[in-house]
Amino acid sequence: MFDRVIYKPYLCQTFNKMYRSMNRKKMMKKHLLTYSVILVLAVILKLNICSSTVEKPAGINRHIPRFIAINNTTASDYNFANESLPSNSAVYRKLQNSLRKHNYSNVGSHILQIKAGELFPVIEPILKRFGIPDDFKYLPLVESGLHEGTSTRGAAGLWQFMPGTARTYGLKVGHGVDERRNVRKSTIAACKYIRELYAQFNSWTLAAAAYNNGEIKLAKAMNRQNEDNYFRMKLNRETASYVYNLIAMKAIIADPQKYGYGGYYAHLPVNNFMAYN
Repeated sequence: MFDRVIYKPYLCQTFNKMYRSMNRKKMMKKHLLTYSVILVLAVILKLNICSSTVEKPAGINRHIPRFIAINNTTASDYNFANESLPSNSAVYRKLQNSLRKHNYSNVGSHILQIKAGELFPVIEPILKRFGIPDDFKYLPLVESGLHEGTSTRGAAGLWQFMPGTARTYGLKVGHGVDERRNVRKSTIAACKYIRELYAQFNSWTLAAAAYNNGEIKLAKAMNRQNEDNYFRMKLNRETASYVYNLIAMKAIIADPQKYGYGGYYAHLPVNNFMAYN
């Protein structure tokens, strides 16, 4: 009886310790299993990331090959006598044709730059005195190429005056005298004529077109087409390209190297220079 009383508590304590020990082992096994699963998943994920290629979205290729010309210039960037060109593809195409026609690869000489350097200092102050825009100094380059010969129709001099028109504006023509070939006098006569054309058409662009085509023909075309914008009118081939040629000449003289005339600088009006003591 005494032995039962003594050993019963002892046996209970022993069983409790064994039970707790078994529970701890089971918990450890569960934790080890959980950790093992997590470790295996982590290894698999790592292997997948390293072996797979992530495709990046295609970016914009910023490289511009040197043989491709990027031209951001539009027709509206050009003007004649501060009258801008309309921004449309037809106008821009005609302007580009004029620029190509007058670049060095087609002209093949520097005669335009040479003559401009010689004659612009005479022409510019006369235009200014008569209130004519400076852009009209390019008109002789288009009319005669700054050659003072006589055309098949009888026009002569820098400004290509016909004999009758020259006499109307004060030039002497005949009896061995031809003031159409006098730079200063013919420029004064041209300014008088251009000023009258502007008074009639109220547009320097139309005044330039009328100088080429004649005011009567241009006025008839305007009435027939009910149009007063040169760039929207249908005119004969020479007059239709006339103002474009003036604008092209202006661009080429202002930036000769851009159009192949290497070794030449832009012509600047005399009043753009400053004197230093």
